[in-house]
Amino acid sequence: MAVVKQGLEQKLQQKLSPLQIQTIKLIEMPVQALEQHVREVLNDNPVIDDTAPQGNEETRDVSISEVEEREQSGGSMEENYGPQDDDIPSYNLHVNNWGKDERPQYNTFSVKQSFSQSLQEQLGYRNLTEHQRTIATFIIGSLDDDGYLRRDIESLVDDLAFRAGVEASAEEVEAMLKVIQEFEPSGVGARDLRECLLIQLEDKKRTPSVENAIKVLDTQFDAFKNRHFQKIMTRLHLSEEDMKAVLDEIRRLNPAPGGDVDDSYTDQAQQVVPDFRLDYEHGELILSMPRFSIPELRINRKYEEIMETGRLSNSRADKEAASFVKQKIDSAKWFVEALRQRQNTLESTMKAIIDYQRDYFMDGDESSLKPMVLKDIAERTGFDISTISRVVNSKWIETHFGIFPLKYFFSEGLENSDGEEVSTREIKKALRELVDGEDKHNPLTDDELVDSLSAKGYKVARRTIAKYRAQLDIPKARFRREL
Repeated sequence: MAVVKQGLEQKLQQKLSPLQIQTIKLIEMPVQALEQHVREVLNDNPVIDDTAPQGNEETRDVSISEVEEREQSGGSMEENYGPQDDDIPSYNLHVNNWGKDERPQYNTFSVKQSFSQSLQEQLGYRNLTEHQRTIATFIIGSLDDDGYLRRDIESLVDDLAFRAGVEASAEEVEAMLKVIQEFEPSGVGARDLRECLLIQLEDKKRTPSVENAIKVLDTQFDAFKNRHFQKIMTRLHLSEEDMKAVLDEIRRLNPAPGGDVDDSYTDQAQQVVPDFRLDYEHGELILSMPRFSIPELRINRKYEEIMETGRLSNSRADKEAASFVKQKIDSAKWFVEALRQRQNTLESTMKAIIDYQRDYFMDGDESSLKPMVLKDIAERTGFDISTISRVVNSKWIETHFGIFPLKYFFSEGLENSDGEEVSTREIKKALRELVDGEDKHNPLTDDELVDSLSAKGYKVARRTIAKYRAQLDIPKARFRREL
């Protein structure tokens, strides 16, 4: 029989307070999402007004600080409003009321028609039966974000039957796909790159170069993918000028037609709105956060009267009503304190980044960017690395030489031939310059790029070149070759 041992064990466990959790969530938000969230929070709290006082002095709203003074002079929370579960501290807030009208310069979302909506609208102009329209709608919903249909017809037939309860033949689905392929943007509904490009060419005026391009993609696509131009010219009896004209036609086509319509933020196209602004004046860098201010919260007069009644009354109902109002006020104060902590955290982090990369921020020269990782800024600010990561994510800064995401300033480091640490961004810039300046008739291989960078003082392995090439979206040498 097993012996069960009992004993006491002491553990030290760290838990985040609700205020810390709320602050973390706010830190992750970019400024445009934050402003929307603040409006939602205040709209959900009936006790709080964030509007300018209206009317005469007798009917004005009451600031939270006035209520706190009243509490301090009139007894404890439990005495005035009944027992409370939490003891929430008070915070002094300055007056900075927002107007009822939303400030137009703070509007950061512009509604755009989504990719699916655009196709559905075009579908509405077609004279189709209800059965055909159902099939076409299902196909539109099956398209990928880039506008391709990467599912075979038989799968769509099965899904129509099992998921939509619609019996359709492969021929009917194929016919509706052909209808969708006539929509804008040209190339939508294609099942592969070859079909996408051919659809776009078929929509163009039939010039000799367009005819040749159709012939190349239709009969020599594999050779074209591998850039075997000489083979294509021999097989189709094309001159070098003909082949150049074909390449020019194909280069003007869109390989991802669905990308023409932005579906970000659930059919709302988000504009980039910087959280920070950095000005350069008289040789000094000046940081500001002009897009957001912490609102002053005021208690609606009628709720303040409920609190006053509860403080003076012996009625349980009055005290319960006052207790509800007090909880809503404390909730708002808690939220404002989280906003304040967010602002302080963002400002401290951005100041540390500017201090670390001061040479770069003075003139915007990319070669001045030092290798910098999250740990470097965490050590300077005293914040946790995870906090720095949250600050950096989805945040932007406007400088006198452009607008940049904060992630842009972070990069690993490598040693150069002199033993100095240089940013990987500097090496990528040098790599890009080599590729841009190469002979396109005889592009540089990865081994040759390694030698060229070595001559510039950068010690980089071949596999590193391949990785950087992929990150910079630079194809292999044979795919960069031109006629």
